[in-house]
Amino acid sequence: MIIAYDGTKYQGWQRQSSTPLTIQGILETTISEIVGYFVEIDGSGRTDRGVHAIGQVANVKLAGKIEERKFQEQLNKKLPEDIRIRQIKLVPNCFHSRLSAVAKTYEYVVDTREKPNVFTRKYCYHYTKTLDVQCMQEAAKKLVGRHDFSAFTDKKDEKSAVRILYNIKIEKHGYKIYFRFYGNGFMYHEVRILAGTLLEVGTGERTIQSISEALQSKNRSDAGFLAPALGLVLKKVEYK
Repeated sequence: MIIAYDGTKYQGWQRQSSTPLTIQGILETTISEIVGYFVEIDGSGRTDRGVHAIGQVANVKLAGKIEERKFQEQLNKKLPEDIRIRQIKLVPNCFHSRLSAVAKTYEYVVDTREKPNVFTRKYCYHYTKTLDVQCMQEAAKKLVGRHDFSAFTDKKDEKSAVRILYNIKIEKHGYKIYFRFYGNGFMYHEVRILAGTLLEVGTGERTIQSISEALQSKNRSDAGFLAPALGLVLKKVEYK
C-alpha cells in the first residue's frame, strides 16, 4: 500500500496501546474489519507525531486473494478523511516495506513570512529569521555522502548510525524554503535535526565548518535544534 496522511492529530505511525490515534493502528483495525480477522502491517518507517506523508509504504499478508482496486475502495470508504490509500498492489511474500527499501525522500518546508499562511500553517514551520539560502546550500554539501550521523539523532541505541545521504536540495520559492533530503535511510529525528542545523547555519548562529565538527564528534549537542514535526513530510520510498 502507498499511503498519504495528514499527521496533525495523530501520535505518529507506530501503534500504541495507550492511544487509538496512530496511523498503523487505524489501518490495522480497518483492514481487520474488512477481511474478518486480525492483521498486522509493516511500515517502511516510523514517522513521528505530527509528521505527514504522501508516499508512506506498508505491506500486509492476507489469507486469500483480493482485487486491488475494490479493496482500495473499501479501505478508503472506512478510513478517516486524513488517511488515504493511494495505491495497492500484490507483491511477493518476501517483500518487506522497511527491509526491502533502498532509498527515501523527505521534504521539510519553512514559511518565512511575517504571519503564517492560513491555509498551509499545519504543513510548514513558521520561521521568521532572515536566512542565507546559499550558505545553507554550502553547508548541506558537508552532509552529503556516507557518514556516521550519531550527532543527528536522538536515539542512542542504534546498532549503527552510518547512513548515506545521496543529496540535499534547498530551494526558495516565494516566502517558502524547501529542504529535500534523499538518502538510504534515516534515524529517529534525523531529518528534523538536519533541518534545524541547516537553519542555524542560515541565520549565522553556526558556521559551515561546525557541520564537519558535529559529524566528527558524533555528539548530539554539537548539532542543531530539533525542527518541529509539522514541517516534515515523507515524500517517497524506493525499492529495487
